Order: sequence, then C-alpha cells, then structure tokens
Amino acid sequence: MSDNTINAALRRLGFSKDQMTGHGFRAMAATLLNEMGTWNPDAIERQLAHADGNSIRRAYARGQYWDERVRMMQHWSDYLDQLRAGATILRPKFGHSVS
Repeated sequence: MSDNTINAALRRLGFSKDQMTGHGFRAMAATLLNEMGTWNPDAIERQLAHADGNSIRRAYARGQYWDERVRMMQHWSDYLDQLRAGATILRPKFGHSVS
C-alpha cells in the first residue's frame, strides 16, 4: 500500500495534509515509542524499515529484534485501543523547552 493510498483515505475522512499524512503516523509512532523509554531504539528503527545511517554499523548490526518488535507492536496496538476507548490523551509539546 502506498503513501498516496493512505493520504487519499485521510483526505476522504476530512483530514487536511497539514493535519495528518501517512508518513505522519510513522513519525508519531516513532516519537511516542521512543518517548516511552521501554523499547530499544534499534528495534523501533528496524520496525520502521529504516537503514542505519552509519555504514560500518549497518554492515555489522544485522539484528531483526523480532521478539521485541512483536511485543512493541502489541503494546502499540493496545495503546491505540485505549485511546479509541476514551483514555486520557497526553499532548506533549515536542520541541518546546520546559520552563
């Protein structure tokens, strides 16, 4: 499924491109999973199918983190289900300093 398919569905649901994009879901998941502090950042990056930017590390670090990724995606699914059921949504202000 392409980004355009997801984006077209989002537009039909009434979301503008400034509100949400297909890639925005990936960014949201990456941000929140990293912020949870529970998951190995390498497992998150592998789940997103990102290549390591360091060519030497990429050549040697070939782990798939399969078991952790399965647990992580179940946790993510449970989190989304809680939001759908009306759980309180915390809205962090990413990129803003705490005063």
